Amino acid sequence: MLRRGLLNRTLNISNQLIIRNYHGTMKEAIVQPDLEVDIVDSEIPVPKDNEVVTKVVVSGSNPKDWKRPVRSNQAMNSGDDIAGVVHQVGRNVYEFKPGDRVAAFHEMMAPGGSFAEYAVSWAHTTFHIPNHTSFEEAASIPLAAMTAAIGLYQRFEGLPLPWHPTTKPIPLIIYGAASAVGAYAIKLAQLSNIHPLICVAGRGIPFVESLITPSKGDIILDYRSGDQKLVSDLKSAVSKMPDSKVSYAFDAVSEHNSFQNISQVLNPSTGQITLVLPGKDFSAIPSSMTQTTTMVGAVHDAVDQQQFQKATGSRTGNMDFGYVMFRFFGRGLAEGWFRGHPTEVREGGLGGISNALKDLKEGKASAVKYVFRLEETEGVERYRTN
Repeated sequence: MLRRGLLNRTLNISNQLIIRNYHGTMKEAIVQPDLEVDIVDSEIPVPKDNEVVTKVVVSGSNPKDWKRPVRSNQAMNSGDDIAGVVHQVGRNVYEFKPGDRVAAFHEMMAPGGSFAEYAVSWAHTTFHIPNHTSFEEAASIPLAAMTAAIGLYQRFEGLPLPWHPTTKPIPLIIYGAASAVGAYAIKLAQLSNIHPLICVAGRGIPFVESLITPSKGDIILDYRSGDQKLVSDLKSAVSKMPDSKVSYAFDAVSEHNSFQNISQVLNPSTGQITLVLPGKDFSAIPSSMTQTTTMVGAVHDAVDQQQFQKATGSRTGNMDFGYVMFRFFGRGLAEGWFRGHPTEVREGGLGGISNALKDLKEGKASAVKYVFRLEETEGVERYRTN
């Protein structure tokens, strides 16, 4: 009797372990270097100690989603913008539980991207979203909004954080203002009371008009008339700034002569320019200007605490900044003073990714983020709210 009871308990424990270790399979989109997409069956990921696994309701997309597979010549799940409900959390995660509505930024190049039924994020790059925020809107936020935040507050020296807005004019050039990164830079600058804003845009000008505050000197310049006309317009705008100087420029394009044009009007001695694309020839930027590159992946960079504290006197870094700002976005969504970017739902769920990425590559998206509803994928169950 004792042996039989012991055997039954052993079998029960074994069955529980099997159930716990079996997490099933999911549909996942693998983007090929030619931007064709294979939808495959993959194992549902299991979170590490500080990770969150989310059942993806809507995935966002970004230009890097086509650039990574093409330029690396590697197939991958390149999605990073997650919106959905928490499926499982790691043992060190205390802010989230299964069923929570969240958005998150997946660690670029790591397994568990957002082009799948389930995706992985670190807890510090995950944030709650209120019930009135759609998953489509939430999916437009993580990568682009954090890129804007890092550029403004981690790369520039002297710009005030949103919870300590300035009371004096601080002119700022935002080049590519209709892009998601540029638009979020405008939104955050507004919260920091950074004005006047000199915004450069094209087809998306009507959208940018809805974001700026002309009464505080904000203006929009159209780049479509050519570089010579744009530089002339920039110089004219700068001449109307306090002291006829502009010391800050956020280049959310970083190609097609953007930084060359900016360099002709930015103050040569105090100018600071941050760019979003690495590895280019930036020799057109005078050496007297401070040049930085804004890489959103910095929020996943671990900090050598001793070395960082010795160099800066602080024990916090980009990971901590990301933690704070993502929660700031969630609070703004809940209270109504922060919004996502306009979205366009591409039909077919994961099956719509290929054409969307090709459209991104061809520059067809203007003032809009392409998003994908996972329930539209063939073979994926519909998400229900109750």
